[in-house]
Amino acid sequence: MKSFWSRIAIALLFITVTFSAKAEFGQWCVADSQIPDYVTQAALDWACQHGGADCSKIQPNQPCFLPNTLKDHASVVFNSYYQSYKHMGADCYFSSAAILTQRDPSHGSCHFEYIK
Repeated sequence: MKSFWSRIAIALLFITVTFSAKAEFGQWCVADSQIPDYVTQAALDWACQHGGADCSKIQPNQPCFLPNTLKDHASVVFNSYYQSYKHMGADCYFSSAAILTQRDPSHGSCHFEYIK
């Protein structure tokens, strides 16, 4: 009986170590759906015009153009900025227009970059 419980304990330890070693949580910066559009639009304009974000993916015929909504486009741009500059101290705030998520927002051909 002692051997049985020892085997169970070793198996559980192995499973715990295996899953915790593989578990890696990314963070993406996306538009907060509860924020008014005018705040989101101003933050998007800043990120594209002055912030250095890559806004090319949200242009017509590009992978993140659809869905063609303000929140979807802002999410792509906010994440581009955040991933590019987070190692230099940038945050995901954008005048309260953005939030961090651990859920990858990529969809279809639109890939949201994640940089460790």
